[in-house]
Amino acid sequence: MNFLSLLPLSILYIFADLAYYIVYYIIPYRKKVVRENLQHSFPEKPMKEIIQIEKKFFSYFIDMVFEMLKMHSISAAEINKRVRFTNLHLVEAYFNKGESALACTGHYGNWELGTMALGLNLSKPAYVIYKTLNNQVFDNWFYQLRSRFGNRFIPMKQTLRSIAATRNEANIYCFAGDQTPFWNETNYWINFLNQPTAVLLGLEKIALQTNRPIFYFKTKVIKRGYYEIDCIPLCLNPKQTEGHQISDMQFNLLEQIIKEEPAYWLWSHRRWKHKPQSAG
Repeated sequence: MNFLSLLPLSILYIFADLAYYIVYYIIPYRKKVVRENLQHSFPEKPMKEIIQIEKKFFSYFIDMVFEMLKMHSISAAEINKRVRFTNLHLVEAYFNKGESALACTGHYGNWELGTMALGLNLSKPAYVIYKTLNNQVFDNWFYQLRSRFGNRFIPMKQTLRSIAATRNEANIYCFAGDQTPFWNETNYWINFLNQPTAVLLGLEKIALQTNRPIFYFKTKVIKRGYYEIDCIPLCLNPKQTEGHQISDMQFNLLEQIIKEEPAYWLWSHRRWKHKPQSAG
């Protein structure tokens, strides 16, 4: 894999085109999961359109895999050429006052490359909350990859400890809010993409405790290998919210983003494996 990362992305995309046909037509990877997720999320769409989105998703998913391989050796200059941020000054305004912030996003576009780019474009530390992988070898490989340019990656279970340890510095903690919570931590459900969906409440709980402003990083795929990430204020005064308003705002925005360009979300994830008890 390290050897492949030395090749330019233009060459890696040739391999990606070949891999797409293998993964989609010859050895289908989670094709059933993807199609069921799409059908349940967009029941109003005809099958022809569902299949078009499905093919575009698999094509992009394979591109993203090769982009992640490239991340092992990609330079900071090339990252900044491929990932452009808008409105990061809104976060920097808090840093300039010695204050911290929170950020959230979804598994949309190349979130790994976007997170790596974030560490290059902020003046203060970025702490990224993540779920550790069961395979220790892959978990270590991803950790080394993700932290190349200064980001600190914090296992989900250590979030509160890390926030307490860094409370005297200006920083930003980043959350991928569309992950599936563990069943014993499933306490809140919303209607998301036409389905009852369990919500991970970590971001909301920390926002209410700290009153840090929350920003959403909205990714747009400009063209193959190029992205624009817009920093959108989601909730600047969390303690003024009621109930689960923060989670609702986060998922409403993510749903809007997915509906605009469905193919770039992670449809191969078994996002709806948990069902409300009343639904069986």
